[in-house]
Amino acid sequence: MTDDELLRYSRHILLPGFDIAGQERLRQSHALLIGLGGLGSPVAMYLAAAGIGRLTLVDFDTVDLSNLQRQIIHRTADIGRLKVESAGDAVRALNPGLEVIALARTLDAAELREQVRLADVVIDASDNLPTRLAINAACVATATPLVSGAAIRLEGQVLVWRPDGLGGCYRCLYRDPAMPAETCAQRGVLAPVVGIIGSIQALEAIKLLSGLGEPLAGRLLLLDAARMEWRSLRLPRDPACPVCGHAP
Repeated sequence: MTDDELLRYSRHILLPGFDIAGQERLRQSHALLIGLGGLGSPVAMYLAAAGIGRLTLVDFDTVDLSNLQRQIIHRTADIGRLKVESAGDAVRALNPGLEVIALARTLDAAELREQVRLADVVIDASDNLPTRLAINAACVATATPLVSGAAIRLEGQVLVWRPDGLGGCYRCLYRDPAMPAETCAQRGVLAPVVGIIGSIQALEAIKLLSGLGEPLAGRLLLLDAARMEWRSLRLPRDPACPVCGHAP
């Protein structure tokens, strides 16, 4: 590491169990971030600031005025720009040493699986159930760790899946893929809620990549921000799961 890097990441290096080795593991890592909205904004910023080496950003959308209430990586001047361009500029400005790959399109099944295969960790910051289920299936198929988050109204959740654990995948949690899903556009969301959930997603991704602490795998973390209450529920692997079960 250079002297500038030692100074930039000095607060990480001071952490017991992290040290220079953990920082170097981050620098050698590649994260795939799908979705650059309310959840993806803090994820991208914290991963960039923390010193991840390569970040692939995926989002087909452009910045809209209604996004700016919660999608803090974008600015008013970015309205009309592709979110991957706006976010890419923001994370490069935060950490010039970061390699950014921007994919401004919806990935078909084959391309999604390939992008997932190339990553060391996938962060699902999308906003709809079909996309989450597709990302989960690609991660299980390629044995790539997944950090999935969701938020609506004053509620949020985070789930971590890793191939070497006994915890359930996202499909174990949502066994009926046809179930109707609410969206923030329909029901609203309080801005800091997505910031809290996205920050936890970034934390879990860093833990998986660096080997620090104990990941959230096998548990579902739930936030009720109206009462500021947290719950952690065990989520074991479902043997009958069509994605990660005994006979997928």
